[in-house]
Amino acid sequence: MTDTLGPPPAAQAEATADDVDTYEGTGGGPRPTQAQRIVTPRDAVLPIVLVLTLVALYTWVQGQTLDNISVNILDTGAIISATVEHIYIAFTIAVLVVLIAVPMGVLVTRDRTKFLAPIVLGIANFGQAAPSLGLLALVGIYYTGFWAVVLILTGYALLSVLRNTIAGLQQVDKGVLDAAKGMGMSPVAVLLRVELPLAVPIIGAGARTALILAVATVPLGAFLNAGGLGQQLIASIKTDRAAATLAIAVIIAVLALFLDWLASILQRAATPRGVR
Repeated sequence: MTDTLGPPPAAQAEATADDVDTYEGTGGGPRPTQAQRIVTPRDAVLPIVLVLTLVALYTWVQGQTLDNISVNILDTGAIISATVEHIYIAFTIAVLVVLIAVPMGVLVTRDRTKFLAPIVLGIANFGQAAPSLGLLALVGIYYTGFWAVVLILTGYALLSVLRNTIAGLQQVDKGVLDAAKGMGMSPVAVLLRVELPLAVPIIGAGARTALILAVATVPLGAFLNAGGLGQQLIASIKTDRAAATLAIAVIIAVLALFLDWLASILQRAATPRGVR
C-alpha cells in the first residue's frame, strides 16, 4: 500500500536542508543576525520635528511686533553666519576633546601606567568643576578670541569622554583579549583592532555629550568675541528683547539636537557591524 502521509525520508531530509538559510562565512551554518543599519527610517523623525519647530518659530516671530533692535538681532543673514560659526567652534571643541581624552583614557587603563589614573581624573574633574563663566572672565583679562574660548570649553567637556573611554576599554571581555594575544597580536594591534573598536559605542556616547556641552556653552564665548549665536543671545538679553531671546534660545536648542542626531549616525557608522 502506498504511503500518502508525506514524502519519503530522503525527500524530507533534502527539503529540511533546503529550508535552512546557510551562510558560507559560518561554514554552512545558519546565517548570522544582520547588524543594525547605519541609517534607518526612524532616523528621519527627529530632523522632521526640528524643521517643523523652526517653521513654527519663524511663523511666530513674523507675527510679533518687533522694533529695530529685535529686527537687527534676528536678521536672517546674521543668524546663518552666526550659526555656521557656532557649529565650527562646537566641532573644534568636540574634536579636541576626543583627541585628548581618548589617549588619556588609554594611558590610565594600561598596566604600566594605571598609577596615573588619580592624577588624570583629578585634572579632568577640576576642568569640569571649575565655573566656565569664571574661567572665561579670568582668561579674558589676557586673551580673547576663538582659541581662548575653545581651549577653556575643551577642558570643561573633557571629563565625559575620558570617563567613557575608561569604561569602554574596561568592559571589553578578557577572553576576547586573551584570544587576540593568543593569535600573536601585539599590544598595539590588540588596542587598535580589538579594544577601541569594541569600545566605540561607549566612547561615542561620551563624545556626543561633549558636543552638546560645547553647543550649550559656546554662547558664553560671546564675552570674548569668539563668534557664534552667543552674540545675538547676549545682545537680546542685555536689551531686554524677550521675543529675540526666545528665538535665539530655540535655535541653539535645535542646533544641539541636530548635531547630536548627526553624531549618532557617525557613531553608528564607526561601530563594528557585530557590535551595533
